[in-house]
Amino acid sequence: MADPYRSREGLSTRSAAYVGNSDEVQVRIDPDFDEEVTGLRNQVRRLRNVAQEIETEAKFQNDFLNQLQMTLIKAQAGVKNNMRRLNKSIIREGSSHVMHVVLFALLLFFVIYLWSKFARR
Repeated sequence: MADPYRSREGLSTRSAAYVGNSDEVQVRIDPDFDEEVTGLRNQVRRLRNVAQEIETEAKFQNDFLNQLQMTLIKAQAGVKNNMRRLNKSIIREGSSHVMHVVLFALLLFFVIYLWSKFARR
């Protein structure tokens, strides 16, 4: 192993200045390392901007869904109210409307029958 403490490009170890303590490690930083750090900072900045845009869009979508939910709740309440009123009017009027429809159908049938009889002559 040439450099046992080498972690990546730009960092390398060298032996200590004095031999007394061999556990010490000195780190030398390559000048290219600054460019990599700058590049990483730019990428992090771009990622932060993208994350902020995603957060803004998520808030917008959440608000839109909340408004849609409120609209659906109001529409459901309106339909329920109208159904209640319709049921009350049916109960109040009774089932006479069915009898009126049947009588109308019989009268219409009788008129068509008579018309067909007189039309043949």
